[in-house]
Amino acid sequence: MSNIENTIDRIQELLLDVETEQQLREELNSFHEADIADIFQLLKPEERLACFLKLDEEKAADVIEYLPPQLQVEILGDIDETLASRLISKLPHDEAADVLGDMEDDDTETYLDKLPEKFSSEIRELLTYNEDTAGGIMNPLVLTVAHSMTVKDALDTIRIKAEKDSMELYYVYVIDKHEHLLGVVSLRTLLTTPVDMLIADIMTRDIVKVQVDDYQGHIADIFMKYQFNALPVVDLYNHLKGIVTWDDVQDIVEEETTDEILTSSGIVTDLGDDEDEDILTGSLRNSIKSRIPWLFITLLGEFVAVSVTNKYDHTFTALPVIAAFMPLLAGLGGNIGTQSITLMVRGMSTGQVTLGSGWKYIWRETLTGVSIGLIFGVLVALVTWGWQHHVQLGLIVGLAMALNMTIATMIGTCTPLILKKMKIDPAVASGPVIATTIDVVGLAVYLTLVTWYLISA
Repeated sequence: MSNIENTIDRIQELLLDVETEQQLREELNSFHEADIADIFQLLKPEERLACFLKLDEEKAADVIEYLPPQLQVEILGDIDETLASRLISKLPHDEAADVLGDMEDDDTETYLDKLPEKFSSEIRELLTYNEDTAGGIMNPLVLTVAHSMTVKDALDTIRIKAEKDSMELYYVYVIDKHEHLLGVVSLRTLLTTPVDMLIADIMTRDIVKVQVDDYQGHIADIFMKYQFNALPVVDLYNHLKGIVTWDDVQDIVEEETTDEILTSSGIVTDLGDDEDEDILTGSLRNSIKSRIPWLFITLLGEFVAVSVTNKYDHTFTALPVIAAFMPLLAGLGGNIGTQSITLMVRGMSTGQVTLGSGWKYIWRETLTGVSIGLIFGVLVALVTWGWQHHVQLGLIVGLAMALNMTIATMIGTCTPLILKKMKIDPAVASGPVIATTIDVVGLAVYLTLVTWYLISA
């Protein structure tokens, strides 16, 4: 959609005129579901509801899939329960479970009672799994054939199942009569193999699979490593329970990346199951609650920095100009420290950096910090000398800069590894920890050097 602002204005105009209701209906149904979802997020609640009710049911169900959780619950809660139940029943199983899981328990139960019995039973099973595990994100509708079938029998079975249940045609999984996962066959293999051959003779037995209790981060890693379009999900007894598809993993990666960015900025993302998940568009209370914890810790750390500065009050009295360089040291030290910690956290999240290989990266980043510190130290020393016409002060500030940037790099590199060893999310180190630590250490180094100079002068 080229110009969504113009589209919003047009829709709002059509909503004001009763005579244009049919025109509005036709225009809305002509849009792609993703575009409609974008439009809905910019409309007022009453406008959103009016537009939603003008969509065809199939289109409305598809739009639900593209909406953020808050709007899914809002719209389904505003429309007739019978209509809402029909729309939910048209959703893929995993999407329906997500939508119902975001509702209040009473509302979830009400809709489950109204859904078709088989569909409801399958959704109830999905809701028993943790939403961050393979069981919580899988689709239980799986294309399966028996290992004893011929290729012809399998193709006939696939044709019937795919037409009846609208299954995703990624891979065909082979099971026995007890639904144990035995192997996998690609559609390409089925279409290019003689029809009288047995499935057991052409299936791949070495299967990459995930357990129902595997967490989503692990699942994303497997997808990234093997580049499959789908992975089978099994229980402890190797019963095939469902599949996780690439689009599910795309959502996982986006969620994990968002959490990592927010956490590294000192924003608490885990507010509890009863809280809004979206900090940006959620309630003001949750926005405040998510930011206060690390800011409070930072405040305590900065009080330590204040106490360090206060300890050297006689140094400021003897040479007041040194205060002018404090923001310079803190800024560059914090920046290079944040760069190092970002590289390490990202490397650890992608598997490139491990606890075993950590020392190699500590050494590499330390050399980087020393090199950059020397470059900027010399530059700062020359500028200070030319500005203040004070050779010794230039040398002190330059040395402090070099040491500060080197130490900041070492802290930024080591902190994520230490936290990982302590089984703490390394991302929490990025913003708050590095800022506070660099401030304290940088000030201490700088003021100590100045004090030694004054004593020896």
